[in-house]
Amino acid sequence: MFTRSGEWAIISKHKVIITYLKSLKFRMLLVLLLAGWVPMLIVAYGVLNSYWERAISVRGTDVQNQCRILSNQLVSYNYLKDPSSELIGGELTQLSNFYDGRIIVIDQNFKVIRDTYGLIEGKLVVSEEVIRCFKGENTNQLSGRRYIEMTVPIQEADTQNIIGVLLVSVSTDSIRDSLDVLTGNAMIFLLICGVLVLTFAILLSYFLGRPFRRMVMDLQEIAEGHSTEDLKIRSYTETEEISREFNKIVNQMRVLDDSRQEFVSNVSHELKTPLTSMKVLADSLLAQGDAPLELYKEFMGDIAEEIERENKIITDLLSLVKMDKKAANLNIEPVDINDLLELILKRLRPIAAKKNIEMVLESFRPVTAEVDAGRLSLAFTNLMENAVKYNKENGWVHVSLDADHKFFYVKVMDSGMGIPEESLNYIFERFYRVDKSHSNEIDGTGLGLAITRSAVQVHKGAIKVTSHVGEGTTFSLRIPLNYIA
Repeated sequence: MFTRSGEWAIISKHKVIITYLKSLKFRMLLVLLLAGWVPMLIVAYGVLNSYWERAISVRGTDVQNQCRILSNQLVSYNYLKDPSSELIGGELTQLSNFYDGRIIVIDQNFKVIRDTYGLIEGKLVVSEEVIRCFKGENTNQLSGRRYIEMTVPIQEADTQNIIGVLLVSVSTDSIRDSLDVLTGNAMIFLLICGVLVLTFAILLSYFLGRPFRRMVMDLQEIAEGHSTEDLKIRSYTETEEISREFNKIVNQMRVLDDSRQEFVSNVSHELKTPLTSMKVLADSLLAQGDAPLELYKEFMGDIAEEIERENKIITDLLSLVKMDKKAANLNIEPVDINDLLELILKRLRPIAAKKNIEMVLESFRPVTAEVDAGRLSLAFTNLMENAVKYNKENGWVHVSLDADHKFFYVKVMDSGMGIPEESLNYIFERFYRVDKSHSNEIDGTGLGLAITRSAVQVHKGAIKVTSHVGEGTTFSLRIPLNYIA
């Protein structure tokens, strides 16, 4: 019985084997072996097979030529009628012995005149090959891999009439022996070359896989926090592309992480500041037991403003959480988008008037769409509030609405400070704030655009931004008229 430690050892060994079989190193090794071994085997097989076919062809041609000469002598000595010639008999025996074969002489009555094996003399041989030879068709075929069988006609010199047939069988043992020697030599050669190819494939797969092992090690160091350098593996085009894309992701993660840390700091400060102010105001009132009513009213008004400020931060956080919920929680209904935008502008115009900012809605046609009015209203409000908040004195905010048969389009354009080009890829990330230098002057938590993007995406829409520093910003939204679940 296996102990538990033994079982774990076997399982661990199996995992190592499976991991290796799935590795790029093993697959490169396999490809290199196939690329080396398969062509060698094909070439060896082709050479040996070509030698066999060529040797058989040459042997058959030689025997056939000798038999034609012999058939002419048979006619000259009238051997078919008088087989007593010792000269011809000796030549038949010599030829059959030389090729380690058998020669049968058959006359036009299919009677065997001579058999070098001496087995069927005087008997009749009626076979397909003999009949075809009497009709003028020579046959030459390989019987298994042991013999070459052929028929050669015996023809009269004057009339060219076929008066007999030579039925010849020639052994291929000598050819097969030579082929066996060649095969043995080829196997030795293949074995040596196979070992060399295996060694070369192992070394090459090791060196080819080194950049990937380096990449894994570097990634492990980065993941464990032991290295803050970018990934730089430029051995191959692929590793260079992977390194470049990985560095992009890491840089984005670092920016996002910095933004999150800054957000935590900002939100902590923002949440703490109203509480501190309220505590100071409350302590001041408590310290003045006989404070006048006017002072109470002033302090309570300040406390109410701080509560409103706290409430706005918490509301933004809760809104973002709601946006993360599934689309099943949407309250989809037909909504007049024109009225929705007019209502939002009506709410924001008093705030814009403080900076003398003109807010205009340009509607090209009436638009009714299936949307969640609450979430979409929050998205539009965030965009328009930002357009006012980050605008300049005596500026403008231009909102346009258009539609086609599938989508409606909303643009929010302003004459504000603009967004730097390097920040355009990050402004929709949570907690990211572009104008860090004015973060204390301009209220906000860096969640507005993240909330806006989530609201648009949950409606299966799209949002994009174009901006130039000092010239203004344009947000373009495209949302389906009919909600697709």
